[in-house]
Parts: sequence; C-alpha cells; structure tokens
Amino acid sequence: MFTGRKLALTLAFTVLIALAAGVGCHGFFQPNVLESIAIQPPSPEVLLGQTQTLQAWGTYEDGTRSQITSGVAWTSGTPATLSINTTSGVADGVGIGTSTVTASAQGLSGTASATVYIDVTSLTVSPTNWSFTAADSVASPGFVVTANGNTDVTSSATFTPNTTTITCADGTDPVICTSDGTTPVGTYSIVVSYTGTTITYTISVTAS
Repeated sequence: MFTGRKLALTLAFTVLIALAAGVGCHGFFQPNVLESIAIQPPSPEVLLGQTQTLQAWGTYEDGTRSQITSGVAWTSGTPATLSINTTSGVADGVGIGTSTVTASAQGLSGTASATVYIDVTSLTVSPTNWSFTAADSVASPGFVVTANGNTDVTSSATFTPNTTTITCADGTDPVICTSDGTTPVGTYSIVVSYTGTTITYTISVTAS
C-alpha cells in the first residue's frame, strides 16, 4: 500500500511524465500563428484636411481574429494624397484622390484603397466663358475648377457640353474643350459638376 508520502510522490511523478509527453508532442505555449492581415475600415474615406485612425486586424491559424496593436508598420503609396503615421496608423488627407495603404507585421501585409475627398460647398471655374468662330476647329483655353474657394478639383470634375460638337478632356488639369468645326452659330453651355454633390457651375459658350 502507498503511504501518503509515497502517493504524493507517485502523483507528482505521473504529472511530470505527462508534462514531458506534452512538451515532446506540442511544446510549451505554442504560438497562435498569424496567417493574414486586413485593414479596417476596408475602404477608408478621409475628408481633406482631416485625420482617421486605421486599424490592422489579424486572422490566426485557429480561426480567431483580433486587432494587432503593436509591431505594425504603415505606409501610403501616394503620400501627397494620404500621409500616414508609420507606427500609429493615423491617416491624414492632404490631397484629393486615392492611395494604397499597407499594414505590415510579422512578415505579412494587408492593403486597402483609401480615398481622400472634399465636402464641396461651392464650385467656380476660370475662365467663365469661351467664344470662338463657329466654322473653326478650335480648342478652348484651359479651364480650372476650384471648390470652396481655394481647392483645385479640376482633374476630378466632369465637363458636360450641351452639344455633341464640343468635347472636353475630363481628368486633366486644366481641362481643354474642343469644337470640331461643325458647331452652328449660337450660344451653348458646359456644365461642370463634381461627384458627391449636386452643386454645378455653367460655362457660357458662344459660337459666332
């Protein structure tokens, strides 16, 4: 029969054997390996002149997800549009457009397309009008679009002439419009708009 002391020693020995077997098979405290990284929000939208804190979330081999709060390196593909603090993930909207943001940790990385936008309250266009000889194939002066009095949004604006004989090169700065030489004598217009707002500006066009 086991005495109390012998029983205790036997139990202790059994526990040690079990622990040793566990270590041999699995090791102590196996790490939950990071398998992928995702940025939240997945499609960040940052107001021009404002900041937003992005987060890196990890998916692990056991299927769990959690925020990665340290050891994350942040980069922006277009710092002139969106700058980002390399360690905190605080993004700053410095120019209108899009930028690819990357979060890297433990040899893995995740990306997201971030958009910097402006809350448009007014649109102005310079010059305000265009005149040309109707029978000529001619290009306009370069039009520049300004939002809220001081922000150039020309390359993001849409120019819509009210005649098919005039076309405009959207997406450029400045924007050049062209008459194909068949525009009848008369008065026309080019409506300038900006995505996300109903505010427009109308350029007066005269073919004489």
